[in-house]
Amino acid sequence: MQIKLDSATRSAEQIGQAVRSSRASLGLRQEELALAAGVSTRAVHQIEHGKPTSRLDSIAPILDVLGLELIAADRQRQAAKSP
Repeated sequence: MQIKLDSATRSAEQIGQAVRSSRASLGLRQEELALAAGVSTRAVHQIEHGKPTSRLDSIAPILDVLGLELIAADRQRQAAKSP
């Protein structure tokens, strides 16, 4: 269970970094992104800071506004394809 939790935390941090970087490159403030995505400013803040319990129904519209996508992939299949 600890391994999954560590992995989830790492993934949440990666999503947060991508959101923060994309938002900044578009010149948006957290409040502006929240308004455009229809979520709270607190949700944007928590996602950007890698909170692993952030809700998918908050993350998805934020990613949509920023032109980002979340991809779920089978790691074992990807590892098998790697040389």
